[in-house]
Amino acid sequence: MTACAIETTAEDDDRDGERPGRGAWPTGFTITANGAYAARLAGDGDALYVERWTLDGPEPYAVPLPLDQPEEPGTQLLPLADGRVLVARRVDGRRNTFSLLYPTGPATGELRLGAVEAPGSEHLVLLPPSPDGICAYAMCVGPDTTTLWLVAGGAFGPEQVAEVKGRCTGGVWLDRTGRMLALDRRLDDGPVKAVAVDLERGGEVTPLLQITEDSNDRLLLADPDSGLLLIRSDAPSPGHDRLGWGVLGSLLPVRFPECLRLDDAAVTPFAVQPGQVLMPETCAVALRIDAAGGSWVGTWQPMARRMGQLAAPVGWLAGAGLWTAGGVLRLPYATAGAPCGLADVEAPPEPGPGSEPVATAVGAAVAVAAESVVEEPRVCRPVPLQQAPLTDGKPAG
Repeated sequence: MTACAIETTAEDDDRDGERPGRGAWPTGFTITANGAYAARLAGDGDALYVERWTLDGPEPYAVPLPLDQPEEPGTQLLPLADGRVLVARRVDGRRNTFSLLYPTGPATGELRLGAVEAPGSEHLVLLPPSPDGICAYAMCVGPDTTTLWLVAGGAFGPEQVAEVKGRCTGGVWLDRTGRMLALDRRLDDGPVKAVAVDLERGGEVTPLLQITEDSNDRLLLADPDSGLLLIRSDAPSPGHDRLGWGVLGSLLPVRFPECLRLDDAAVTPFAVQPGQVLMPETCAVALRIDAAGGSWVGTWQPMARRMGQLAAPVGWLAGAGLWTAGGVLRLPYATAGAPCGLADVEAPPEPGPGSEPVATAVGAAVAVAAESVVEEPRVCRPVPLQQAPLTDGKPAG
């Protein structure tokens, strides 16, 4: 189940208004990669506490995990697959501490993991939940270098696992093992380009998206089952971002469907249907639509001409949700009468014949060519998009 990332409170840091560690989905509700648990800060005013949701049972339910002291509004949370919740707190403006919270009868247990220093202008943010459900990673963004930390799941507390040149944002997992991580990187004053970081090769960096030399190319979501990638780039319209899609390992161009452009609203993908092995065009995608009148939900498939739009449930935790493999979109909501709820929405029907996407094919093909490796499982190795041939061919079925 592909789910949402977490909100960061860092200040905007460059001309594009991006924030260190910013994911595609600013929300205070974080879901594990397998869709079993979620976590958020609950409470009112200054009386905030961690709340864990269980999502894989017959009915969702929430467990409060309060401590003696309330949490700060900027506290970051990451649920793990075993039901514990990682808590990252900023202390004294530079020190970041990490703890695991878990229910112990009527009380809350806390296991302290250690701390990471983020001096000066550096910002530390948690990355989206690792696909293995065990490890948790954080990204510390400095003026010229970004460091990646394993903050839970290691043997001796937080440990640095990689150092990447440049200022990085985003964070999207490219595989099911938690080895390949995509980051959006800016070198000096150059454009933003998504790169892949191999955590098992000491943080080896490989170009992932390079649609044109000067375009800003970001990766928003990736589905390892189908290879579907959701991309935001200004390549087709310099100075104006467009939402597009491609396929991991494909040599076909990135496509930017017209149906994903709304004149008076921002469209952001937040979940992709899993289980569509080698069938990226049939994957259902959930989108958050934000306009002056509020937020609602869009559903779309790469093979479709149109984007469906529907009202969000009352109390929707906007930008949060997950797909089941069977094509049901589950949207979390919280109201006074229903403090822990999931609204189910069926996936859109598959389009009939002649419904190939109306899209702009730009630059070179999407990102990653497959390369055999000795280790299992097989890992896709990224290559620059500019190495792929230009083509107006239809998406492969």
